[in-house]
Amino acid sequence: QVQLVESGGGLVQAGGSLTLSCAASGSIFAINTMAWYRQAPGKQRELVARITSGSMTKYGDSVKGRFTVSRDSAKTTVYLQMNSLRPEDTAVYLCNLNWRTARGPYDYWGQGTQVTVSS
Repeated sequence: QVQLVESGGGLVQAGGSLTLSCAASGSIFAINTMAWYRQAPGKQRELVARITSGSMTKYGDSVKGRFTVSRDSAKTTVYLQMNSLRPEDTAVYLCNLNWRTARGPYDYWGQGTQVTVSS
């Protein structure tokens, strides 16, 4: 069983910074991708950033240049450093861990952490 535990959300003023963490535990395939998504009320879930076990990264267009995704050396924790936050960054941020094997895809989600940016 795989578990993802997020932390670091909260309330911040526009222009401020926050760092989110997501720790994964359980039976995790070594070659995988960890990602952050976000969902605001009334909007579709969108990719914020993702990072592979080989440290390749991809960012959503709205956060490029402001957010940085990284992983620890054990590859079980993913971080999201968020700078220059804007009110439109307000959302529930969800951690995702996924991989694919010959048996099929595996996809796990955390419960989410609220980020609120005040203007």
